[in-house]
Amino acid sequence: MVNILATAIMVSTPLLLGAMAEVFTERSGVMLCAIEGIFLLGAWAGFVGTYVSGSIIVGFILAAGAGSIAAALYGFITVVLRQQQVVTGTALNIFAVGFCAFFQRVIFGVPTSPLQIPTLNVVELPLLSQIPFLGKILFSQNMLTYLVYILGPISIFVLYRTSLGLRIRSTGDNPAAVDAAGLSVWKTRFFTVIVSGALCGIAGAFYTVGYLGMFTTNIIGGRGWIAFAICFLGNWNPKGVLLGTLAFGLTESISIWIRTLSSSSLFPTELIIALPYILTIVLTVVGKGSAIPLKLGIAYSKED
Repeated sequence: MVNILATAIMVSTPLLLGAMAEVFTERSGVMLCAIEGIFLLGAWAGFVGTYVSGSIIVGFILAAGAGSIAAALYGFITVVLRQQQVVTGTALNIFAVGFCAFFQRVIFGVPTSPLQIPTLNVVELPLLSQIPFLGKILFSQNMLTYLVYILGPISIFVLYRTSLGLRIRSTGDNPAAVDAAGLSVWKTRFFTVIVSGALCGIAGAFYTVGYLGMFTTNIIGGRGWIAFAICFLGNWNPKGVLLGTLAFGLTESISIWIRTLSSSSLFPTELIIALPYILTIVLTVVGKGSAIPLKLGIAYSKED
């Protein structure tokens, strides 16, 4: 049980980071439909940066840069040029797969064995890690996991207790009022998309630099879309997103645990792997989004 819960906290780290980023973009009125591709670009950039430099920090910096560049392209097309967000996001997701596959082969060729990079070490917090049961679950994680879970309270404070948060929420609900107040709607949305893209890039890098130490083009495996769904299931609220992320992390941890059992042949492997995605579909069908931003997915123009 301790191992399952500790793994749940660890594997939910990128989902929480991506879902929190999605909350901010959608509260500003923009759906970051390119999240799956940004996750993949972040994973690839993090792998390349770490492999070439030998530094995990460099890997995460490049991942954040790749994520912000991809998000800037998405924001320019959808916010500035006012093009359809779902279509643009789908195109960028497909582009990301081809881009990573092509340049992975250009840079590294076709290696005879999988390339490996160093990963984040577990950091046991003094005294706290010695607490029975909870110590191994909460306080024996990698540094990025600690930082991401601090992000929850910070996100709540920024979104609901600062002028920036009010501006972001107003831009998603009533952009005309924001414009009438002399504030730029497209600058607010564009800024939010870029920052969220950087966070999603780091989230993607977690899969390569955080604990797997390798890269393949299917390494994300739809988890960007899970983060996208958690934003909806969490009702566009950081508190709901945190609870939803933990639920998905626990589901994935259980699926990993089942696959390691000697009796796992009793269960179809494909069904076990699909557990987090089945949970996504079920909760999306039964979920009700009551706090959806009024102008979500609608491009704004003064002429409107």
